[in-house]
Amino acid sequence: MISDLDNITDVTNETFQALVVERSSEVPVVVDFWAPWCGPCQMLMPVLKKLVEEYDGKFVLARVNTDEQQQLAKTHGIRSLPSMHVYRHGEMVEEILAAQSEATLRIMLDRFIERPSDRIRATAREAFQQGKHDDALSQLETACQDEPDNHQLALDYAELCMRCGELEKADATIAALPRDVRDETEASTLRKLLDFAIAGKSAPDITALESTISSDPGNMQARYQLGAQYVLSDRFEEALETFMQMFERDRSFQEGAARNSLLAIFDLLNNEGELVTRYRRKLFTLLH
Repeated sequence: MISDLDNITDVTNETFQALVVERSSEVPVVVDFWAPWCGPCQMLMPVLKKLVEEYDGKFVLARVNTDEQQQLAKTHGIRSLPSMHVYRHGEMVEEILAAQSEATLRIMLDRFIERPSDRIRATAREAFQQGKHDDALSQLETACQDEPDNHQLALDYAELCMRCGELEKADATIAALPRDVRDETEASTLRKLLDFAIAGKSAPDITALESTISSDPGNMQARYQLGAQYVLSDRFEEALETFMQMFERDRSFQEGAARNSLLAIFDLLNNEGELVTRYRRKLFTLLH
């Protein structure tokens, strides 16, 4: 059965290959696994329908009634509802569990839908890599003004501002984003990196900070700045060790900055891996 909208279709086990996998070579296909008894599914559908209408053919919504298509749900490992899978170029590229806000869904869609601004983003990044920082920032700033609702542009602009030392602009750009967007992983990660950049602002370089701590082990400000510099240099193990030593020496420094920094690094490392496990264990031991 086809929906009253051309870009919404009901999918069965027999039609999944054609309507989802093959169609995804043309546009992104969002597969919505739902059931009539699922309350959150019913709440999600008006949001999805609104987005389908607004995006006007830039993506397709394929709905799977899991009560009627139990084998299809089993094949795709559906264990909770609602669940959504996004297909692009014949492959599943995203999995979304539970009902999501409109802002969150927009962010997800915009990652896979080509927009004119995508070329600007690519050009700006290339300019930045070539050392043309002012040019890159100018391109993104203009693009943000032209597309104020394009949150991905704003995040790119905030990131480049941060990397160029324009920390106040980066801070203001992130703060201006809707709360739902700020809570997303990409924006949240950028916010944490920006906090470390602010902590290390105007600080001496890593070698000088290491020398300071060597001669003055109790200098918590230097330790904090050093940990921040390590993070920004992707030296996460050294950053974790620095903040752990801070926590051991002075838990109250800047209202628990050491513990907060450790937790922030865990998030930056996706809360997984040997480093996270080891330092979580150390933190737990100290706390208890």
